[in-house]
Amino acid sequence: MSAVDVLVVGAGPAGLAAGIEVAKRGRRVCVVDRNLRPGGQLIKQIHKFFGSREHRAGVRGVDIAVELLEEARALGVTLRLGWEVFAIRPGHRVDIVQAVADDASASERNALTETFDAHSVILAPGAEENALQFEGWTLAGVMGAGAAQTLINVWRVRPGRRVLMIGAGNVGLIVTYQLLQAGVTVAAIIEAAPRIGGYGVHAAKIRRAGVPILTSHTIVRAEGRECVEGAVVAQVDGAWSPIEGSERRFDVDVICVAVGLHPNTRLASLAGCRLVCSPALGGWVALHNALQETTVPGIYVAGDAAGIEEASTALEEGRLAGIAACQRMRTTDTKGDAEIAAIQRRLDDLRGGPFCGGIRAAKSGLQAEGGAPCPAA
Repeated sequence: MSAVDVLVVGAGPAGLAAGIEVAKRGRRVCVVDRNLRPGGQLIKQIHKFFGSREHRAGVRGVDIAVELLEEARALGVTLRLGWEVFAIRPGHRVDIVQAVADDASASERNALTETFDAHSVILAPGAEENALQFEGWTLAGVMGAGAAQTLINVWRVRPGRRVLMIGAGNVGLIVTYQLLQAGVTVAAIIEAAPRIGGYGVHAAKIRRAGVPILTSHTIVRAEGRECVEGAVVAQVDGAWSPIEGSERRFDVDVICVAVGLHPNTRLASLAGCRLVCSPALGGWVALHNALQETTVPGIYVAGDAAGIEEASTALEEGRLAGIAACQRMRTTDTKGDAEIAAIQRRLDDLRGGPFCGGIRAAKSGLQAEGGAPCPAA
């Protein structure tokens, strides 16, 4: 059994930021991630960040991932890459297993497990893409926009020759532009809503590249026997129903789905944290307070697992959780109090825009009892 002060699950921006803050305070910290390469979504983000200098405006996400990793290693953060959590037991005892081949023997599997006895646990496993069901949605060539982004930006593999993008939020717009940069033709972006959901600056780049953005349109079906050979879309009316006679076919071999993300709450649920539904934050989330602590004392949540936002807020929430977890091990920490107040001010600034009202209200509401009812997952 390995004893640590803080165990962090997830080596994305929130997890690495949390680990850095814990290590800065001389505490033993281990960051676990099932992926072999740390950085989370940052390693796929080749575009430059917006915002202020303190939030690395003008720096590409891939470069931020490298900076965070270098800082974590310099501070002595222990990394367990290629390991996955399979149990969180009472008393913050966490069992992890290393990825092994399917034909590994029982003794080999047992040798590749480890148990951590932690004072606090920070859950930062990120988010998952929402699925969209339509006729032919299980054909090869239908994939999440994140999968396409991983192929082109991490593995340098084109997912296909012609793509139809479903969803004109920031993810759909950004991945469309990156597909174009990778030499892939994007036939169109379709969006069921009457207007795009992403930033106008991203949409303008797409339109300048000659890609049509069809609002008030939905996909009717994917065509093909074993893989995607085409896609049929249609205009929708005010009740979101396809308008008969408005169908239009695109010759594509890939259909990318970018219809939002939802927080990964499996570990929070496993740990016994109370979950509530917050549509503004992407769905079910672990109820947490202003210090990111859940209803299970000593278990914190940060980043997209605490609500779908931007990488900048994930970094800040990770820092906040890391400092709060350290404070839990001592009686007074005036320096930590000041740092927490500064982080919370920066979070308020990040959520201060005209389109962030729902997120601000949702985050405040999580500190109160209850949550809005959600459809069954």
